[in-house]
Amino acid sequence: MAAIIQAEDVRKTYRVGKVEVQALRGVSLSADEGEFVSIVGPSGSGKSTMFYILGGLTRADGGRVVIGGADFAQLSDAERTRLRKTKIGFVFQKFNLLPTLDARGNITIAYDIAGGEAKWDQAHFERITEMLGIAKRLDHRPSELSGGEQQRVALARALINKPAIVLADEPTGNLDSKNSDVVLNVLRTSNKELRQTVLMITHNPEAAAYGDRIVHMRDGQIVRAEDDPQWSAKR
Repeated sequence: MAAIIQAEDVRKTYRVGKVEVQALRGVSLSADEGEFVSIVGPSGSGKSTMFYILGGLTRADGGRVVIGGADFAQLSDAERTRLRKTKIGFVFQKFNLLPTLDARGNITIAYDIAGGEAKWDQAHFERITEMLGIAKRLDHRPSELSGGEQQRVALARALINKPAIVLADEPTGNLDSKNSDVVLNVLRTSNKELRQTVLMITHNPEAAAYGDRIVHMRDGQIVRAEDDPQWSAKR
């Protein structure tokens, strides 16, 4: 099975004042088409930095990142933006919904942003919103929705264009167990039915277990499970 995500020796350093912080120290990671990969590790392990680099939201300082056969280092900003719009769906912990749009508008805006690259599928829209339990909440703005409903709207937005890749950064971090189960089950269903590749960052062992495999990160590197004491303690 071909890898749709390939990261080789990826490095990233941030400068905080006069101090350099090595967020990623030569990370190599791949994910096959249709694979669900959970990435776990403590805060500061480099998980979120990897998320932003794989999504083309920031550039690596070194190494190579290939998404769907496209080498990010060889793409212009416009080409990376087009790749994000057509191939990647994002789910953020903080929802990132537009307060002036209702739930329907916050979902369909992903289609509008794709600029004709995606084909509208009304049946898919209806099925996703039904599965997420928000079909009757589509006329409500974010301020009128609970945190769980907002995250479900954010997930619908990520899935509406049937992207090949879904990147989810702590999608259940602000949710109770009931809403977490809904989000995770829909992610898993979409992964299986559409053969989407899902990379999910999480601190939660129960959420991580939804993945086909679990990748552990610590101090900007991928480590063995037994070398991740925070994870071991949770187990």
